[in-house]
Amino acid sequence: MSLRVAIQMDPLESVDINADTTFAMAEAAQARGHSLWVYGPGDLSCLDGKLFAKARPVTVQRVKDAPGVFQPEVRLDLQEDVDVVLMRQDPPFDMAYITAAHLLELLKGKTLVLNDPEWVRSSPEKLFPIIFPGLLPETLISRDLNEIQAFRDRHKDIILKPLYGNGGAGVFKMSQSDSNFASLIEIFMERSREPFIAQAFLPDVSKGDKRVILIDGEAVGAINRVPKAGEARSNLHVGGTAEPVDLTESDLAICARIGPELKKRGLVLVGIDIIGDKLTEINVTSPTGVQEMKRFSGVDAAQLFWDAVDRRLAGDSGH
Repeated sequence: MSLRVAIQMDPLESVDINADTTFAMAEAAQARGHSLWVYGPGDLSCLDGKLFAKARPVTVQRVKDAPGVFQPEVRLDLQEDVDVVLMRQDPPFDMAYITAAHLLELLKGKTLVLNDPEWVRSSPEKLFPIIFPGLLPETLISRDLNEIQAFRDRHKDIILKPLYGNGGAGVFKMSQSDSNFASLIEIFMERSREPFIAQAFLPDVSKGDKRVILIDGEAVGAINRVPKAGEARSNLHVGGTAEPVDLTESDLAICARIGPELKKRGLVLVGIDIIGDKLTEINVTSPTGVQEMKRFSGVDAAQLFWDAVDRRLAGDSGH
């Protein structure tokens, strides 16, 4: 069945065709004969409860610096003109992001939106995991300096990061003797009103931070992201190196624990982060790693995603 697919994303022109997961999802959709449009969250408009997007029809192509061939922009009725909307823009998870999720919720029962915007909005990537006690390293969410100081005193080495950041931005390893601690807390306090998150440092990160991809609540594969020398962050955005890796019994146990909740929430493409045997994040906004995993293992999560879309549409009486 040929589908009409609108992708809400950051500019397609800027993607890395060899790494970007949204590009891979678009490429897989196109290979199935689906029609594609792309637009940004700033292109959404709501008129009397009907949702429109200023969107460009596109044909994607694996050509460096030219990932798409665009047709003239159209005013797309997201309730009438498309079958599926992909919400794939990167964080920051700010009020603009939350507003876009609220608007896309208007399509419920009319157009399939994935991941489900209601649950993207209500499943922040560093807060969501705390509903699964025992899976995380000891974690503190607070703006209270005394609480954070006591946490560092207890664990000696901690990771401190913004609650709504992404891509490793603003992530710091702080040792008990680090004299920059108070200054760093001041910077965090000045930049936002939110609490921030502290986690016990996991030395196993030197062996890599595993990104596991789940499709509709089922683990389909993983990559390992190894930090470069002298770096505590393993994110590919900040110089981490992707390596092939197998799923362990511990990884599968974590996935089995969280998978039913992901499926229930309509979070079809999810990337979780595991260090050693501990879950650190559940990425539901625009998880990455799909292209690297396909190169290493042959598992094509983008195609598996569209299989899941077909299943959902077949079971949806509104389509």
